Formats: sequence, C-alpha cells, structure tokens
Amino acid sequence: MFAKLSGRLDSVGIDSCVLDVHGVGYLLTCSTRTLSALPAPGEALSLLVETQVREDAISLFGFLDAAERAWFRMLVTVQGVGARVALSILGTLPVAELALAVAGGDKAMLARAPGVGPRLAARLATELKDKVAALPVPAGATAAAPRGDVSGDVLSALANLGYRRAEAAAAIERALSRLGDGAKAGGQKFELLIREALKELAP
Repeated sequence: MFAKLSGRLDSVGIDSCVLDVHGVGYLLTCSTRTLSALPAPGEALSLLVETQVREDAISLFGFLDAAERAWFRMLVTVQGVGARVALSILGTLPVAELALAVAGGDKAMLARAPGVGPRLAARLATELKDKVAALPVPAGATAAAPRGDVSGDVLSALANLGYRRAEAAAAIERALSRLGDGAKAGGQKFELLIREALKELAP
C-alpha cells in the first residue's frame, strides 16, 4: 500500500501524471486542480497517494495535501461516487468551498461538478453533512461566506477562535435556519448570530 511517493515529475497528461521515483515511473490519476498546481517536468515532487486494488488493476491517485486526500476517501464512500467522480468534484470545488457546500446543503454548488446530477448532489449533501466537521480544510484556505456578509464576518471570527471553517460554517447554517429573519434585521445581527453559532458549537 502506497501512502506517499517522492521523486521527479516526468510528465503530465489530461487526468494523470507520471512520477519518476529512482527510475520507476508511477502513473497517478489526479484532479485537475492538483495537475494545474504541479511543477514543471523534471522538478522534484512529492504526492500523497491513495491506492485502489481491484481484480483487474491497481490504481494510484495523487494529492498535493492531506485535506484533498481525506475528502477523496470520504467522497468515494457515497453510493454512486467512484474515483473519477470524486476527482471531478475536487477539481471543480476547492476543499474549503466543498466543505461549505456540504455543510450548507448547497446542492446546486455540488452539481457544478461534471458527473454530479441533482440526485447525487442531494445524496452527497445528506450523507456527508454530519461528517464534514471532522474533515480537514487546508491551513489558510478561504471560501465564499455562506448566505450574506454578516455570515462571512461570523465565520472569520469563529475561525480566529480556533474552530474549523467547515465546522463553523455548519453551525452558522444551523443558527440561521433556527433564527430565520431575526438574523437578518437589526443592528445587533453580528452579535446575535455569533452568539447563536457558539451555542451550536457548544458540546
């Protein structure tokens, strides 16, 4: 079982790259986002690896960071999501945006990925919503704020307090759903929303 490979980038294809490790070329299938961030051929490269073993093939999938690999592992547990669809999702949505889409039940955003229709988007939002807080988001990652400027301010404040962005976004969504119009009116809406979001985050 491969967990990580380090060597020099040999070549890059449409959906994969070849990593030369001491003269042995490993074919790694990657998301378009990962492929676009690779160095020039011949330069040093390390990739985290997920290995899938089937009766007719052994497939290797490469990732630049642990967050993308963790999401790949979680995505393929959803019925109807194979490796190709999981990489399509990761290539379309940065991990931080994916976390917010799942936490907020944003099926339209999830359906932006090729191969993801409305039914699969709904299944992703439903099955992963309770798991999203445990999945990592890259350090320093930024994402669109959920449902308005005040939500973005609250999200930033909670992140500064040490909460994971995905976990905080999910709490904000729950608070907004519970408060309704009360979170959208009045001069104290920031204080109201952060107070209610902290209640959602309390053990």
